[in-house]
Amino acid sequence: MKSTWSLCVALAVSLGIILVAGYPVSPQDEEYVLVNNKCQCVTVTSKFVPSKEDPEEEVLERNIRIIVPLKARENISDPLSPPRTTFVYRLSELCRNCEPVEIDLGGVIYQAQQGNSCEEPQTCYTYDRNECYSSPVPLLYHGEVRQVPAALTPASCFTE
Repeated sequence: MKSTWSLCVALAVSLGIILVAGYPVSPQDEEYVLVNNKCQCVTVTSKFVPSKEDPEEEVLERNIRIIVPLKARENISDPLSPPRTTFVYRLSELCRNCEPVEIDLGGVIYQAQQGNSCEEPQTCYTYDRNECYSSPVPLLYHGEVRQVPAALTPASCFTE
């Protein structure tokens, strides 16, 4: 429990330095989502709230929500792999943005990435609904057993 609190405090302090922008949760809400990592089950939000010391002054409050999947496997595509017992959350991995953006520099448009560790695979604790996961399944075909890949997340594996 103590390590969980220290993780939350470390993330909150780091987020104050790194994150400066987000998007609103809903149109009438003043809470902004800074990180929504569905792969690692983490959501970080921020909003301005009245200060406890001076109610006329507003302070920035950040909330970190970490959901630990109970039946996660070491290899999420293999239902027979051992259950995952260790979960590691690194702020740099949560906040990395590898989507290229176009930047206009002196009339010339360049493609730039905001992340610097985009080549490293992301550790996923649950299924990322944007990725296709499959697992081999035995199939009896004309008296012969063949291993056929079966989609674990069909919506992202097949185009409409």
